[in-house]
Order: sequence, then C-alpha cells, then structure tokens
Amino acid sequence: MTCCDKGRRRFLKTTALGALAGLAGSQLDTQLAFAADPAYSGDVLVLLSLRGGFDGLSAVVPAGDPAYYAARPTIGVPKAQLIGGGTFFGLHPALAPLLPHWTAGSLAAVHAVGQPAPNRSHFSAMEELERAAPGTSVRTGWLSRMLGSFGAHDPFDAIAMGTARPARVLAGPVPHLSLTSIDGLALTGDDATKPVAATMAALYRDAPPALAQTAGQLTGALERGRELRAAGYTPANGAAYPDTELGAALRDVARLIKADAGLMTATVDSGDWDMHENVGIAAPGRRMHDQLAKLAAALAAFATDLGADGLRRVTVITISEFGRRVTQNGSAGLDHGYGNAMFVLGGGVRGGRVYGTWPGLGAAQLRDGDLAVTTDYRAVIGEILRARCGVGDLSTVFPGVAASSLGLVTAR
Repeated sequence: MTCCDKGRRRFLKTTALGALAGLAGSQLDTQLAFAADPAYSGDVLVLLSLRGGFDGLSAVVPAGDPAYYAARPTIGVPKAQLIGGGTFFGLHPALAPLLPHWTAGSLAAVHAVGQPAPNRSHFSAMEELERAAPGTSVRTGWLSRMLGSFGAHDPFDAIAMGTARPARVLAGPVPHLSLTSIDGLALTGDDATKPVAATMAALYRDAPPALAQTAGQLTGALERGRELRAAGYTPANGAAYPDTELGAALRDVARLIKADAGLMTATVDSGDWDMHENVGIAAPGRRMHDQLAKLAAALAAFATDLGADGLRRVTVITISEFGRRVTQNGSAGLDHGYGNAMFVLGGGVRGGRVYGTWPGLGAAQLRDGDLAVTTDYRAVIGEILRARCGVGDLSTVFPGVAASSLGLVTAR
C-alpha cells in the first residue's frame, strides 16, 4: 500500500465521511450508479407530496352529490363559494390563484384515486405510496426505478428539494441529492483557507473506481452548487413566491429547471394536512382555507416563474398517503380516510376538468365510511410517465399496473 493510498483511506475515515454528513443542509445519497448516459427528453416530473392525509373532498368538492353536505354540515364548502365552473365538482375558493391555469387548461384534478387497499397509518401508508409495489419484494422507490430505466447517473438528475432527509420515493441505486436549498449546497467549513472539496478531489483522483466515482459525484455537485450560487436568481414574469417552506422549495426547483442543470425529477413536501379538528369554514383565517391558499400561491408562482414555454416541459403531480373520512367528526375535523384527489399541473395537461369515475357518497357506496377508490394512483402516474416522460415498459416502475386511459395529458 502506497503512502497516498494510506492517506486516502485515512481521509475517508476521518474527513470524507464527515464531509458527506457535513454538507450544509444537504445529503448526497449515492450508491453504485448506472453507467449509461441518460438520453432523456421527457418532462421534468415534479412530485409534490401533501403529507398528513390531504382532504380531496375539501379541495375538489362534489357539490352535485347531496350526501356531501349531509356528511359535513358545518365544514362543507357552500356551492355559492366554489370556483371552476363545473356542474358537479367545484374548487375550494382558496385555490383562486390557480384558477387561471384551470381555465386555461393546464391544471386538472383526478378524483377517487388512491392505493389498492386502505391503510390509515401515516408511516406505513406513505411507505407503500412511495415504494408503489405492494405484494412484491421490491424495496426501491418508484421514482428511482423510473430514473434507472433511463440510465440516470448524475446526482442532479433527481433532487429532493427542501429537505436534508433521504427521499423514500428515490431510494435505490440511482444517485440523487437531498437539499434544503440550492444556496445551502456547500461543505461546512469549505472556504479559501480550508479547501475541503479541493482536497477531497485531489485525494480521490486516482482512487479505485467505487471510491473515485462517489467522491467525484460529491465534488461535482458542490462545484455546480457554487456556480448556481454565483449566478444568483430572480424569479421571472413577476412571480412572487410566498414566504413559506413550500414556496422556497418550488423557487429552487424552478431555478434548476431554468438553469438546464439536467434535472429529470424533483420531489417536494408540503406538510400539516392532518386535520383532525377545526377544519373551519371556507374563509380566510380558517385552517383548511389558509393551508390550501398557501399551496395555491406557491404553485401559481412556480407556474408564473416558468412561463408558458417552461411549463410545456414540466408536469407537477400531487399525491398524499390517504384522504379523509367523508363525515366530519365531533371536533369539526376529519379523521383518516381512503379515496382522495390528485392535481396535475403542466403544459401537456388537458385541464379544466375533474377526471376519474365518481363512486358516490351514499352510505352503500362508501368503503368503511370512506370515499371509495376507483382509480389506482399508480395508473394515473403511469399514464403521465408514458405520455410525458417516455417510459416504455411501465412494469419496470409499477409492477403489475397498467396505465390509465383517462386522456389526462397529451403525448409529448
């Protein structure tokens, strides 16, 4: 063993591992990467996870179903306040910032969607939602499988934005970055007097491939982060992002898209949807209204920032681990349920309408008191993956699932 080899190994034990953990607000999650260069020409897929159990019945209101108002006497959204112009469904008024995209046809909803079987546990339901392979031994996340089908190998191909925690939906052999922010993509203590990144690059330049590759991915990501920080960023088209974690995360996603950083997919989380009490009426200052307003403001700013041309190559999908109960509880809230609604935003969306088969809210039509699921959420995403992202064999992403034929999006 040469002196240089010994130095590399010492550095790996004492500095490199600490550097990986010391990324300021970041985590580089890498294993052995695919060798092929990705020839990806599909949409940037932005997966927005509404964590806590999103109430699709408050967001996309089935006003034409009389059982809705009977089940929610104090928190049901009155017909007179609904927006969107539908005869059966209407949108919650707090979603008004997104109404231009609804009327222009770039925003749609799918109702009565969900997982194959009810699961009211936040942890296990989200685990299954992101693994998306029930009844199999597959343990990777479905986005990792999608990326692997294209031979993705660069950490900037996939970003979990707004969090330093590894994203379960990206778990697998394809490298990705978990970032609290682009401006936070730096090694702690790395500066002109302590060039940690440069030292790492020099030590691992001639190392064995397994070590050199991971070190190279790290230092390459840090260099691109430095370039992005130096360039700065001002949102375009007068876009005004709300001062929220979701607003900041979507701003950074737009920044990467417009920088042509090679982004194929980004995941973003939005929390605080677990409303067991005090959902409130559809008015400012009430819990559901304000939460939906924040969501709508962030998504509207994102779309405005990208502009029509940028949005043509982006598809945003919202998912949640489960919906809420149809009937309000004694605390004017909603307990864990089953069927739910998804939103899809993008230039290739056939929007302005609600898709899916409505099962009804009558007592005999419910699934143990919950909205029944008539469309598997994986089938909806599968239709988008085929038409907008170019996935050929959907079984490599969602084993045993056929894409829906809703006509939700146009072919790219």
